Amino acid sequence: MSDARTFHLESALLPDGWRHSVRVEVAPSGDIESVTPDAVADADGAEVVGGPAVPGMPNVHSHAFQRAMAGLAEAGAAGADFWSWREVMYRFANRMGPEALEAVAGQLFVEMLKAGYTAVGEFHYLHHQPDGSPHDEAARLSLSVLATASRVGIGLTHLPVLYARAGFGQTNARTEQRRFVNSVESWRAIITACGLASREMPNARVGAALHSLRAVPPDMLHQALEGLDESMPRHLHAAEQVAEVEECLAATGARPVAWLLDEVDVDPRWCLVHATHIDEAEVVALARSGAVVGLCPTTEANLGDGVFPLDAFVAAGGRFGVGSDSNVTVTPSAELCCLEYGQRLTTRRRVRAGGGEAGTRHAGAELWKAGLAGGAQALGRPIGAIAPGCRADLIVLDAAHPSLTGRVGDELIDSWLFASHESPVRHVMVGGEWVVRDGHHRLEAEILESYRETLAGWR
Repeated sequence: MSDARTFHLESALLPDGWRHSVRVEVAPSGDIESVTPDAVADADGAEVVGGPAVPGMPNVHSHAFQRAMAGLAEAGAAGADFWSWREVMYRFANRMGPEALEAVAGQLFVEMLKAGYTAVGEFHYLHHQPDGSPHDEAARLSLSVLATASRVGIGLTHLPVLYARAGFGQTNARTEQRRFVNSVESWRAIITACGLASREMPNARVGAALHSLRAVPPDMLHQALEGLDESMPRHLHAAEQVAEVEECLAATGARPVAWLLDEVDVDPRWCLVHATHIDEAEVVALARSGAVVGLCPTTEANLGDGVFPLDAFVAAGGRFGVGSDSNVTVTPSAELCCLEYGQRLTTRRRVRAGGGEAGTRHAGAELWKAGLAGGAQALGRPIGAIAPGCRADLIVLDAAHPSLTGRVGDELIDSWLFASHESPVRHVMVGGEWVVRDGHHRLEAEILESYRETLAGWR
């Protein structure tokens, strides 16, 4: 007799489109065993779930500790840029110990779940103590993130970051960056420790991240990639700012993405975060590589980075996912709305993600589907679809929400992304377990209290 749990969804977005009366069987492991549309609601004692269900969105790029400083880098001289924002970030990074990180990450992960993210790629470069000396357990801070994600119930691809220098042409890191720095050997040891810990966590896995070409010199980058598990996701910041592109050209004779594509076997295992400032040749070559671009539109807008050439990239067959990055915004709807509106502003045309004949494709739904596919690929986990073999990660929308009244099918996602002033997310499931019910997480009160106590007096 099967121990599978059965859910009967009123309607659901499946790989082949919207279907009604969908029975979903979930194995004890949290994987979906079967999906049956047009099923009889009470035929097998299934839990009946009212409201439209969609796959939960993967968040491809987050720095959890930065949630603590969100909103505190908005004062400064006219013309302040990314580099001025970094100074505020360093102050917060160097106050963050294991307990504080757990409190901040816990609050962030609860917020992500309630907003519709069901998995996150944590790009983690906060490794050591503020003076640069390792913790007694070198992976202590990474293990804190893994444990917190498991406790809260969000899926996690943990990405320990290799960081070595302050910038192109430099040999060392700045004083404020000491706790980010590892050798290739110590970085691999952290990855190994995280991999061992994640074996007991069904919703977690471990990947590898190289901070950027400015923070990892070429010889070190090649050494780091040698011997990595062939299946491991590989993430890297690339071409986020114009200054980075100019410095890379001066140091290597090539633009960052062009250099990486020439020097490294960039393939579908890779996620290049931002890639904001790429030229036409890089657009085509990056799309052909099969790599995912991790776009973080609200952070990129907040920092004044620029706008990614999405139209050209998608036309070339490129894949993308979305991330919350600095966590000034923690909702997938805001990221996708900002992404679409940025394209409309730069092209002075509407419905950039829709295309096709008038009214036949919906921008919001197309963005959601693309984000699901690219996000699942970037995080290296079987997620992003309500389908057999995938994790049972889904969200259920409140059909009675004012913004969704009278909407059906793809109109639901359009109205959520572009016209909802409050979240219509009602229930959230990760790995077959309800982690949010009626808009609330079971641990939200105690996690919020811990967050408040931790940050009391921080500036």
